[in-house]
Amino acid sequence: MTAVKVAILDDYQGVALECADWGRLDAEVEVFTDHILDVDELVRRLAGFEVVVAMRERTWFTAEVLRRLPDLRLLVSTGPRNVAIDVAAAARQGIVVSGTGYFGEPTAELTWALILAAARNLPVEERAMRDGGWQHTVGTGLHGKTLGLLGLGNLGSSVARIGQAFGMDTIAWSQNLTPERAAEHGVTAVTRQELFAHADVLSVHLVLSGRTRGLVGSAELAAMKPSAILVNTSRGPIIDQDALLDTLRRKAIRCAALDVYDVEPLPPEHPFRTLPNTVLTPHIGYVTRELYEVFYRDAVEDIAAFQAGQPIRVVT
Repeated sequence: MTAVKVAILDDYQGVALECADWGRLDAEVEVFTDHILDVDELVRRLAGFEVVVAMRERTWFTAEVLRRLPDLRLLVSTGPRNVAIDVAAAARQGIVVSGTGYFGEPTAELTWALILAAARNLPVEERAMRDGGWQHTVGTGLHGKTLGLLGLGNLGSSVARIGQAFGMDTIAWSQNLTPERAAEHGVTAVTRQELFAHADVLSVHLVLSGRTRGLVGSAELAAMKPSAILVNTSRGPIIDQDALLDTLRRKAIRCAALDVYDVEPLPPEHPFRTLPNTVLTPHIGYVTRELYEVFYRDAVEDIAAFQAGQPIRVVT
């Protein structure tokens, strides 16, 4: 029997093969460490591969792309869901889509890394230290301040607990949040307007959907305090990019700390990269050794189960 051809996409750090036992598979595995943005180039590279392992939402598998990959039989997405995959189109072409396990603690941890970096001006001070400088800025403390959560699911509630450990008041809003549900986490449910007006730090923890895309726009940003910090480790399009750029250029809020963007990788010439009141990371909220080991271990299991004729963790 001929070994199945497996492509692993977007392994930016080159660690996929060391995070799982790929040798247990009867497979020829090829790793791509670069991001393939052009559709024609993506189709050319993946020609002949029967299995593709896609990292989260880095590469888009639209109906057009899937149609042009006639050899593809199994598409594994790290994580339990992936909006970059047209699952219905895959099903129509007889392509199985399988997911993997996931846990959210790394993203909550990075959220706090961004909050602290913004509050204490760490990027500026770290660069100054390397250049021989000493004490250029005055930071802001978090004790007694208000942490606002836009979304209070698993991630939002985890971020809230850490804020409470810092001695912050915690408030939250989402479309279906009730006072009782918020109180279970020691959080006060407020209106959408109150959330933006009162938060000293506002952290976004919503799933991107039709109703959340552009949810944070000019009106919401205008309601924020000039001293406020806006943090987004969820999805870039939840915040209107043009409105945020205008707000930052006018210095109408203190800082935006961002891990996610409308287009990823963020283009080298993007204005976010040059604004002084941003703290930027390259969508690494979930990028930890522990979670990568879950992703790739489960991907190997998905492929083995598919080869055995019993697909697992099928996404529908």
